[in-house]
Amino acid sequence: QVQLVESGGGLAQTGGSLRLSCAASGRSFSSYDMGWFRQAPGKEREFVAAISWTGGRTYYADSVKGRFTISRDNAKNTVYLQMNSLKPEDTALYYCITSQGTRPFGSWGQGTQVTVSP
Repeated sequence: QVQLVESGGGLAQTGGSLRLSCAASGRSFSSYDMGWFRQAPGKEREFVAAISWTGGRTYYADSVKGRFTISRDNAKNTVYLQMNSLKPEDTALYYCITSQGTRPFGSWGQGTQVTVSP
């Protein structure tokens, strides 16, 4: 089983950028698709982006397409989420998780908080 730890969240201004990282333990990391999801206060958790195990396919929610980029480095057991042109509505707790395409499976970690000020 893959254990995941998210980092890189923080406070950003509207229009700013942040880069989230998700470090995985376990030798099977490179066998899994990976996804980023987020949950804003009072809202359900939602899909943000996903990447296939090879890195060859990526998927994005319409709300972040063109602004966010997901990538992975299987040699470092890490998946990234580069977030540009941030908006206040991007404020949420961000989680990475193993996935099957855009559908999460596995255990949720602690997440990393992203707050975007107006």
